[in-house]
Amino acid sequence: MEFRFELALCAALESTDRVVARQLGAGVTNPGGRIVDVCVLEPGPEFDRRAAIAPERIPDPAIEAAVGPGEAVPVTEAFDLPPDRAAAVVERAAEVGYLERERRDGRPVVRATARYPDNWIGSLTAIENKPDLGTPGDLAAQLRYDVALGLFDEAILATASYVTRAHLNRIPDPVGVWRFDPETGEREVVREPSPLDPDAPGVEIRDERSLRTDVALAGPDALARKRRRIAERAYGKGWRPAPPGCAHATGTADGRPYCERFDRVVDPGRDCGAGCDAYDPADPPAVDRDGLRDERTAWAADPGGDGPRRQSGLSRFL
Repeated sequence: MEFRFELALCAALESTDRVVARQLGAGVTNPGGRIVDVCVLEPGPEFDRRAAIAPERIPDPAIEAAVGPGEAVPVTEAFDLPPDRAAAVVERAAEVGYLERERRDGRPVVRATARYPDNWIGSLTAIENKPDLGTPGDLAAQLRYDVALGLFDEAILATASYVTRAHLNRIPDPVGVWRFDPETGEREVVREPSPLDPDAPGVEIRDERSLRTDVALAGPDALARKRRRIAERAYGKGWRPAPPGCAHATGTADGRPYCERFDRVVDPGRDCGAGCDAYDPADPPAVDRDGLRDERTAWAADPGGDGPRRQSGLSRFL
């Protein structure tokens, strides 16, 4: 249920003035310590310049390397990395179009194809999905983590449940609450989120026990680097999973994987394959995930095309 809820919410949130992605790592000192269900990236002033570079994620070491669009520099001077790692980063950055490579005096040199924009991220919103508040699991701890760290500009809980005052009392005050119907796409704002402050130092909760909580401090520079990495990951990844290779598989109009045999949206990684009695191996259905994303969001599939088709003056999360 949670997977279908998550995909329905992502589809409902798509707009040409934002980018939506799912399942992104949000830990700073403990990279695997927090996975955010849904992330909404809203463009900053230089978003179009970032979109013009590449539709894929640009490797973070390439962004931080001592290389720009001017004079080419030796790879050994541009990257403070082991040679094999530097070569892999250069290879990937060249593949996505951020770096150009050549050899000079027998040494590999690189230059950036464009200046990486500093101000392309407008805001980042973290959304935690919990369709059934009757089985909250680690929900309270996850939301406390987001509020204490302050990595995102806003944190929101999305649920299909009726939200009571008792529920709200257990949710940190800054967290917004939405009631979302995955069948109709209708969304009710139960409580607006309060802004968090990513420019201030944050506290990352690493472990909570009955008599002790282990934390780590995250300074503004570390938070800014992580925000850029999350934004890059969100821009390059999106939210649509690849459809399964099954004769019963197809896609919904908005690109969610759908099973005609069971008449519902499916999780290809869990619902499909040899463990399904109705599984009938076949080529995956032709779902134009990139085309849908290009049409429905601020992401640009072709940096050399017309660029993002963003609309100004739209209210957030219409």
